Amino acid sequence: MQRVLRGVIRAIMPLLIRLEVVGRENLHQEGAYILATNHLSAFDTPILLAICPRPIRALAAAKHRRNPLYAPLLAMGGSIWVRRGEIDRHALREALAWLRAGGVLGMAPEGTRARGVYALQKAKTGVAYLATRADVPIVPVGLSGTERIKENLPHLRRTEVRAVIGAPFRLPESGRVHGPELEAYTDLVMAQIAALLPAEYRGVYA
Repeated sequence: MQRVLRGVIRAIMPLLIRLEVVGRENLHQEGAYILATNHLSAFDTPILLAICPRPIRALAAAKHRRNPLYAPLLAMGGSIWVRRGEIDRHALREALAWLRAGGVLGMAPEGTRARGVYALQKAKTGVAYLATRADVPIVPVGLSGTERIKENLPHLRRTEVRAVIGAPFRLPESGRVHGPELEAYTDLVMAQIAALLPAEYRGVYA
């Protein structure tokens, strides 16, 4: 189903955006990894699905299961539903199982879309938790421009979008990491993402 969805997105995407991709070669590595990105709009995940050559399962807010538009598309994409505002152990187990099977997991460490000022917010520790528990590398992605797609659509204007994919990296340790170390490793991940973004998008990680 994701192959079909990816084909549809790739066909439609040139009508909506002018996409520049930098570092595409960093998506071709074998084995499991976490694709960690900033989150500006609902268009972020479709763009990542279109440019990544491998199947991705992404974490998606459980509230979207009730959305008649988003729910079918997210289900087709193989999303892992996660309840915000709490530790969702079922979602964590499903994500770990996918990584341990060699899959690519898409995550927005901030946990929600940026609103108003489209810049990085303080991130949750889930990305560091999963990377250390599964002992997998992280591929950082910096997206810019996707927040303008929605406002340009009614005017039939294509939006300039840039996706910068950084080199894979590993956190300093793996296994059962807790507390201050998880917070520090989360900041490390976000610093990597911030380095791929224009200055005005870096927010609290400037």
